[in-house]
Amino acid sequence: MTGHWSFSAPFLILALAALVWLVSAWLCWANWRRRGGSGKILALEGLRLLVMTMIGLTLLRPEFVRKIIITEQPEIVILGDASGSMVTRDVVVGEGNVLRRDEWLAERRATNFWRPLEKNARVIVEDFSKSSTNAGPARFDEGTDLNAALEALLQRQKNLKAVLILSDGDWNLGQSPLGAATRFRARNVPVYSVAIGSETPLPDLVLLPVAAPSYGLLGEQISIPFKVQSYLPREVKTTVTLKGGNGVEVRKEITIPAWGQLQDSLVMAPRALGEFTFNLKLPVQPEEALPDNNEQDFRIAIRTEKLNVLVVESLPRWEYRFLRNALARDPGVDMRCLLFHPGMAVGSGSNYLSAFPESKEALAKYDVVFLGDVGLGGNELTSRDTELIKGLVEQQGSGLVFLPGARGRQLTFASDPISELLPVVFDDKKSEGIAAANESNLVLTPAGRGHFLTLLASDENRNEAIWKNLPGFYWSAAVQRSRPGSEVLAVHSAMRNAGGRVPLLVTRPFGSGEVLFMGTDSAWRWRRGVEDKYHYRFWGQVVRWMSHKRHMAQGEGIRLSFSPENPRVGEGVFFQATLLDLDSASERETVTAKIVSPSGKSERLEFAPVTGGWGVYKSGFTPREGGKYKLTVAGEKGGRRLETEILVDQPQREKIGQPANAAVLRELADLTRGASVTTGSLDELVKKISALPETEPVERRLRLWSNPWWGGLILLLLGIYWTARKVAGMI
Repeated sequence: MTGHWSFSAPFLILALAALVWLVSAWLCWANWRRRGGSGKILALEGLRLLVMTMIGLTLLRPEFVRKIIITEQPEIVILGDASGSMVTRDVVVGEGNVLRRDEWLAERRATNFWRPLEKNARVIVEDFSKSSTNAGPARFDEGTDLNAALEALLQRQKNLKAVLILSDGDWNLGQSPLGAATRFRARNVPVYSVAIGSETPLPDLVLLPVAAPSYGLLGEQISIPFKVQSYLPREVKTTVTLKGGNGVEVRKEITIPAWGQLQDSLVMAPRALGEFTFNLKLPVQPEEALPDNNEQDFRIAIRTEKLNVLVVESLPRWEYRFLRNALARDPGVDMRCLLFHPGMAVGSGSNYLSAFPESKEALAKYDVVFLGDVGLGGNELTSRDTELIKGLVEQQGSGLVFLPGARGRQLTFASDPISELLPVVFDDKKSEGIAAANESNLVLTPAGRGHFLTLLASDENRNEAIWKNLPGFYWSAAVQRSRPGSEVLAVHSAMRNAGGRVPLLVTRPFGSGEVLFMGTDSAWRWRRGVEDKYHYRFWGQVVRWMSHKRHMAQGEGIRLSFSPENPRVGEGVFFQATLLDLDSASERETVTAKIVSPSGKSERLEFAPVTGGWGVYKSGFTPREGGKYKLTVAGEKGGRRLETEILVDQPQREKIGQPANAAVLRELADLTRGASVTTGSLDELVKKISALPETEPVERRLRLWSNPWWGGLILLLLGIYWTARKVAGMI
């Protein structure tokens, strides 16, 4: 190691500085003589000359340069990408042979391609972003941090000559790797890269992960949504197949647009109880390069439930009669009716109630409430009744169906709090609705074409044709518009207003429940020529869709729902626990839950009571790993207990099938004066690295002019000088 002083100022400035210093020294000497030549004055003038010398020296920007001659063998680090995206199969080798990215990397490693580099350097081979999925549950923070891998090299390796990265360039964690590249350039360490994989998608059809419901009811229809991404240059007409669940098999013809995405759904009817694995499969096209991403597996629990429904009506109109028959004959529904006869006694008979349920306990058992042509007063509903209905929907998660009629009684809700639940705004100038001489129809909106409520056929095109041919209606409610937050599923075929076509089939979430508005009373006419086929199916789907949340999990005296139904790692999951026995829940219960993660870690949750007296408690947590969670909910006072499982999806940070990000690898190489190539040029790149010149001596500079300790010393000496002058009486 050698060293010397260096000054950035030119020679003329150095000469001028020397002259100024000589003049300053002469002035200090003259001042000492003028003041009598005492030793105290000599010390002060000497200190002043020292400070001036240091300031002048600083202005000349002095630097002490040390050259460190490295005698150790330089190091070349080879970084191999071990992230999840490396399982993508898009490395074309030879004629028609396509390898996975990690397979290509493993094959090249087996050849020890870095041997030419070992002649002049010590070669270190290591992986970065290695996945932990083989050793246990996937972590929430798992991904590729290319910047961290490069920064770690700068901190560990002090004698780096070059870095070679073999990667697909995908980074989804941490900062941009270009930040680390600037520090590599400052140390004169080039970064070389090999982009593994294709920069453009290979011809392929990809069946994306399925977000299926957590449970379904035996014998009832379950809608399975799916998405297909196409990387083919042509339109594909094919058939998607669903199999599993003790013999269930459903097929659907689909048309996938070229270079586009198709979103659709399949409808199935399970045939056995239990938890089953289903397989959704897409046939492989001849030109597909990756045939192994055309199917998905998922699990659904199939069970039986008895749904409780309350129908409240004023007159036994045709809509009421056929709706009552449909629900009464449904084996999965326990139906009760309350019929207010204007001027007569309340309807009686099998399944009839003599009065509206008077307490929260009595009403809480109902999953869905139908409100026909009934309103407030007139020996019908009271404000207490509507308050209970609102609480049932808002807190208990039940469904509410508005079925207005020609009497216009639902307009009496305008000043009542239950009006907040209405998905539409009535035209109060037409309280009796709108009657027409000509038949009109319900027309599905884009949202309604694929909605579970309106699926009268499993095929979407056939479903729309069915709706177009359904018998129409001659009366409809007078509606101005839908309310914010509502979803319009069907509109009037002929009637329009300032907001467009009049909405007649509208849904809206409210609190924990769902609300449906049906603006015509002629659904019973759908029986023409087909009997109960479409009429029963529609109202059966309405009841099951609106009560879905209430039956996610139920145990001894307690019911649990959670949102979202298909949670993902890192996203909050919100729980709602509902006590089934509200009479014994008058005293505040203590509700807790124990959650056991897939890795065995347990967490305790405290549920907070929701005001209102409906026995509702809420809590939430954020899952940090994917897999199956075991959840035990308990009420300490009432002996309530519930055990269930929740499947949490691991987010796909490591995208499989995505093109390689070769652009970031090229930028890394350009910034550090390296080079970037594709897989076919790896050997040429190795030769280029082996031809790098020997490592030059490392030059380290101590910049005295910018050193804070140097500046602090000057300030300290100045302070001492002026303090001494004050003490000496020279000021």
